[in-house]
Amino acid sequence: MSNPQQLRYSKEHEWLSAAEDGVATIGITEFAANALGDVVYAQLPEVGSTVTAGEECGELESTKSVSDLYSPVSGEVTEINEDVVSDPSLVNSAPFEGGWLFKVRVTDEPADLLSADEYTQLAG
Repeated sequence: MSNPQQLRYSKEHEWLSAAEDGVATIGITEFAANALGDVVYAQLPEVGSTVTAGEECGELESTKSVSDLYSPVSGEVTEINEDVVSDPSLVNSAPFEGGWLFKVRVTDEPADLLSADEYTQLAG
């Protein structure tokens, strides 16, 4: 399992792209997608809503279980991935590309986000 070096990661297995014009893209890692199994439903935060770092903001349902989705940063949701809403299996097939979940205009970023190498050690 290879975690892209340019991303940062949360201990809850979300990834975060560097903010472009203040907006960062968020998804779940390949490790999390594999642990979930086949994702069949994605409940994402609403565009315009505010998310808080480390707090629940949606959920992913798989054939095995329902898992809470946490935001790794605080800010306003600017976009959700409608492709994932209509085809949740993208989370499994392309977690770092087409399976991204939502974008946030970042107002606060916690200091405890992990580098790719740190996350790889955590996820084993």
